[in-house]
Formats: sequence, structure tokens, C-alpha cells
Amino acid sequence: MTKGIFITGTGTDVGKTYVTALTAKSLVESGINAGYYKAAISGAETVEESDAGYVKKVSEIKQDTNTILSYLYKNPLSPHLSAKIEGNPVEIEKLKKDFENVLTSHEFVLVEGSGGIVCPIRYDENSIIMLEDIIKAFELDTIVVADAGLGTINAAVLTVSYLNNKNINVRGIILNNYDNNSLMHRDNLFMIEKLTGIKVIAIVPKNAKNITFLCDPVKTLLRGEIK
Repeated sequence: MTKGIFITGTGTDVGKTYVTALTAKSLVESGINAGYYKAAISGAETVEESDAGYVKKVSEIKQDTNTILSYLYKNPLSPHLSAKIEGNPVEIEKLKKDFENVLTSHEFVLVEGSGGIVCPIRYDENSIIMLEDIIKAFELDTIVVADAGLGTINAAVLTVSYLNNKNINVRGIILNNYDNNSLMHRDNLFMIEKLTGIKVIAIVPKNAKNITFLCDPVKTLLRGEIK
């Protein structure tokens, strides 16, 4: 069984946090002792008010709030810029230590990225940390969250291509705001699978309370068995 999965998105505001929360909720309801972790969040005063706090609340994971996030920035900017302004740069060794801490008390951990996949977490004269550096440090596969609407084919294909170029395995794609009655949404799903060679493993209708997996989530997420 794999130890976790890294959830990234095709960009900001595609619903990555929302989808992550519903995925964690699904695992918990399946009897999985699932945990959650995010390296850095910008634009929140407290952990409870942040994306990480939202995931914990919606998923109802039984996890100490102090363990779900390493760096919290008040400025609503890219983490690398918020860190410069607030004087608290991300340290990769702290991320690895905090992630391992969550792993010790959970059988599977959902790790959420920041923004899209090309996101600088730290960029200064002493260190450069991109999102893919964290994925590689944690030795995780990825899942890509994309909006189901117009423009998603381009965004999904480019994101998968970038991950492939970085030698990072993509386990599957999740489409948010999906309407099965929409010809465009159904065609977007079809074209994304054809052009990326990656399966759409789940869909999330607008304002859904649960995620709809198109495969066995335990096998796909925990065991990496995709069919």
C-alpha cells in the first residue's frame, strides 16, 4: 500500500481544496485512517480559517490541527512572496519532518499542493523550492484536479505534461463542477483521457457533498491499481 498521494491542480481556484476535502471524507467513511497535510498556505489569519482547516472540518479527520500545516502566511500571495514579506521562508527539512510525523499516525495521507503545479514555495538567494521538489522529497505520486468547463483540456494536458517532464507519476485526474448532462463536460473528460493517457478517476458535481469515484478509490489511491 502506498503511503499517500499529492493533490495538485491545473491552476488557482479550480476547487483543489474542496475536492481534497471530499476525497478525505470518502476515505474516512470507507474506514481508512486518513490524514491530511499541506506545506504552506497564504492568505489566512489562523489555521482554522485556512484551506487546511476547511479540509479538516469537511472530512472530519481526527487529526491534531497543529499537524496539518507547516507554514501559514497572512498575505494572499504566492508562498514564496508571502514568505519574503513576512520573513519566514520554507525549509524543506521541516516539511519532511512534519510530513513524516503525520505518516506515523495515519495509514494514508492526502498532501495538498499550493495553486497550480508551477508554484514557487521559496525563491531567494539561499534556496529555491518549487512544488515538484516537495513531491519528490515526499516520494509521492500525484492526482490532478481540473475544472470540468471550457479550457480544461489545455490546462489538464499542460499540467500532466509538466509532471511527466519532471518524472513525477500522475495516478489520475479529478474533474470538478462536472455536469453529466453537458455535452462539453463529457467530451472534455473523453479528450483529457485520450490526450494525456491518464484516467479521470472521479467527478464532482457542482456543490456536491460527496465525490463520485469512477473506480475503486481504495485500490486507486491506496494501492495504485488503476484500470
